Amino acid sequence: MTTNKNVGYRFSIGPWNISEGRDPYGPETRPAKDLAWKLPLFKKGGFDAVMFHDDDAVPDIDAKSSAQVLKEAAELRRQLDGEGLIAEMVAPRLWFSDRTIDGGFTSNNPGDREYAIRRSLQTIDIAKELGTELIVLWLAREGTYVRESKSHVRSLEYLADAVNKMLAHDPNIRIAIEPKPNEPVDVAYLPTIGHALAFAHMTSDSSRVGVVVESAHCVLAGLDPSDELEFAMANKKLWSVHLNDQNGLKFDQDKPFGSVSLRSAFDQVRVLDRHSYGDSHNACVAFDAHAFRTSTIEHALDHAINSRKTFLRLLEKVRSFDEAAAAALIAKRDYQALDQMVIDHLLG
Repeated sequence: MTTNKNVGYRFSIGPWNISEGRDPYGPETRPAKDLAWKLPLFKKGGFDAVMFHDDDAVPDIDAKSSAQVLKEAAELRRQLDGEGLIAEMVAPRLWFSDRTIDGGFTSNNPGDREYAIRRSLQTIDIAKELGTELIVLWLAREGTYVRESKSHVRSLEYLADAVNKMLAHDPNIRIAIEPKPNEPVDVAYLPTIGHALAFAHMTSDSSRVGVVVESAHCVLAGLDPSDELEFAMANKKLWSVHLNDQNGLKFDQDKPFGSVSLRSAFDQVRVLDRHSYGDSHNACVAFDAHAFRTSTIEHALDHAINSRKTFLRLLEKVRSFDEAAAAALIAKRDYQALDQMVIDHLLG
C-alpha cells in the first residue's frame, strides 16, 4: 500500500482542553476563561474546528427552555463563523447531572433514563444549529461498580433503545461511540472499539453508528491505539480521533500526543495517512489532551499546539518512510531489520 500524498487534515479541539487544572486531589491552578476568550486562541493555534459538549455550547442547559437553548446555539454558530471555525461534533454531557449518578441510559431509575434520552435529543438539535451531523457518545457512567446491580444484556437493550430514539430524531445524524474500559465506572459496557462496532448492529441503523478512537483509552484497555484505529477504518467506522498519550494502565492522563511513545504516535499517524483518514466524512484530528497542572494560563494551550506540531512532524516522517525498503524486509521476514529501520527513521 502506498501513502496518499494528497491527504490533508483539519484539526479540532474542545473548550475543556483549556482547563483550570483541578484534579481529585487539589483545587484549580488557573483562572477560568469563557468561550469568547478561547475561540480566537484556538484559531491562532492552528485549529479549524471545535468539539462541544451540549453544555459547552449552552451553559446551564438544564435550567433553560428548548427555545432558549436553540437561540444560544444559533448565537454560538455566529461566533464560530466570525472566527473562521466550524463545529466538529456535539456530545451530551450525561455524567455531571445528579440524575445520572447510576448511569444515564442504563440507570436503574426509569425517570433518569428518560432524562438522558431527552437531553440527548436536545443535543441533536444543538448540533443542527451548529452545522454538524456528528454526535459523540462517551458513555462515562454506563457500566457497573457492582456487577450484580445491573443486567449487562438489559443495559445493552437500554443503550440500543436510546440510540434508536436518537437516530429516529434526525435522519441526517451520525453517532460515534467513544469507548473507554474504566473510569469513572469500574467496568464499562462498551470498553473497546470492537465492542462498540458489535453494538452498532443492535441498533436500528448500524450504518449511522460508528466510533471515536482515543489513544489513551486504548492503552487503558491494554490495546495498541494504531490497531484500534485500523480496525475501525477496516469497517469504515472511524469518524473522529482523539489523539493523546498515556503512561501505562493508570488513570486517564490525557498527555500531549507523542509525549510518552513517539513510536506509537508514529504508528497512529501512519495508519491514518495510509488509509486516507483525512478524506473521510470531512474528518478532523482532535487532540484530547490537558495542560499540566503546573502550566500557567499564558501557556494553557501549549499542550494542544505541541500535539499538533508533533502530528505534523510525524506526518513528514510517515511520508518520507521508505515503504519499498520496508516491503522488501517484510518479504524476507527480516522483522529485526524492519524494527531497526523504524527506529533509525525516527531518530533521523
